Amino acid sequence: MNIKELNHRQSNFTDNKSTKIYSQFGELLNELRKRELTLNIENFINDCIDQINSSTLTEAQLIKFIKQKQSSILKQVEKELKIVPKNYYRNLWMLFGFTAFGLPIGAIFGLSVGNIGLLGLGLPIGMAIGLVVGSMLDKKALNEGRQLNIEIKN
Repeated sequence: MNIKELNHRQSNFTDNKSTKIYSQFGELLNELRKRELTLNIENFINDCIDQINSSTLTEAQLIKFIKQKQSSILKQVEKELKIVPKNYYRNLWMLFGFTAFGLPIGAIFGLSVGNIGLLGLGLPIGMAIGLVVGSMLDKKALNEGRQLNIEIKN
């Protein structure tokens, strides 16, 4: 079984952003076609493509729907096969570092100095920690051949 084709709708979009998102989804499908996928993943992707192809949504709603389907496909592929797009872990860990490391570091620093207004100082530190950890995980995924040759930009 193969991954189905996405219907050509780019001419229906009035703005450049919508065209880019639609094209990005098509590129993601092309990258996934190059991989060995399980039957379960292929069926899931084909169901998403069928839903998009049969959709009668207009431009804004269609783009939102495509983003949702793209996100669910990426989650499923990452969960079952550990295959991720470029900078996946960097983006994930940057946010995680911001909240999980940055806020506590800032709170500790602010409380130790006696000025809780310094809470914000920990945020860039946590973001940097997350950036480093995520970049290392992305490099590991690339070395193990688990990285798709596409960066997802939403």
